[in-house]
Amino acid sequence: MDNTQRFNNRVENYAACRPDYPAEVVAYLQEKHGLTADKTLADVGAGTGISTALFLNAGYTVFAVEPNMAMLHKAVETLGKFPGFHAVNGSAENTTLAGKSVDAVIAGQAFHWFDAKKSKAEFQRILRPGGITVLIWNERNVLSPFEIAYEALINRHGKDYVKVQHRNIDMAHIADFFAPLPVEMESFTNGQQFDLEGLKGRLSSSSYMPLSHEAGYAGMMRDLETLFDKYRENGTIRISYTTKVYAGRLK
Repeated sequence: MDNTQRFNNRVENYAACRPDYPAEVVAYLQEKHGLTADKTLADVGAGTGISTALFLNAGYTVFAVEPNMAMLHKAVETLGKFPGFHAVNGSAENTTLAGKSVDAVIAGQAFHWFDAKKSKAEFQRILRPGGITVLIWNERNVLSPFEIAYEALINRHGKDYVKVQHRNIDMAHIADFFAPLPVEMESFTNGQQFDLEGLKGRLSSSSYMPLSHEAGYAGMMRDLETLFDKYRENGTIRISYTTKVYAGRLK
């Protein structure tokens, strides 16, 4: 499958049910890396605009670069009211942005889809001198009894979960991407609370899970309902995340 099209049929669930990023991420980048709100950012692999919104709400100008038009249209629908928002149909390997046009490149929950070598060259091209690159993930924790059971469900029903989850996102891959310069990692706590319908949407937002018209979907949802009934508290369950932020310069 063309990775840029993996989320074609998941846009609404992705926008509604994927976790936001903590506001502390922005404060950290401002204080530790000098990313003041007068800077211009490229959010590469912006998707439906979850990471873009984090920075727009903090006053930044953001070019949301996304190759999937369905996701980009959702970002425009959601974020078009911000004067600093600019939608760009481009990819990590070919953003279409002008050379030396941005102060930072951001990639939220996206770098594992990129061609690392080609995207590094492209980021170096569009970054202004002294600009930084920031890779962000919400890593779902597997700590509580529900989270352990939910992980087992995903492994049982996911189509290519292991392959997708382990591409380009360990520290060795990330350090190699920034080499020979150093990269710094900071982490933050994050989480979501779901009722049953929200949890179904969260599960369906993942590209490796069956869609409603595909084999295995009905059984997956039955298993999810069983899990929800077993672990719910006051009608909801919680999924916790560790938000990891990798920041550094590429030149």
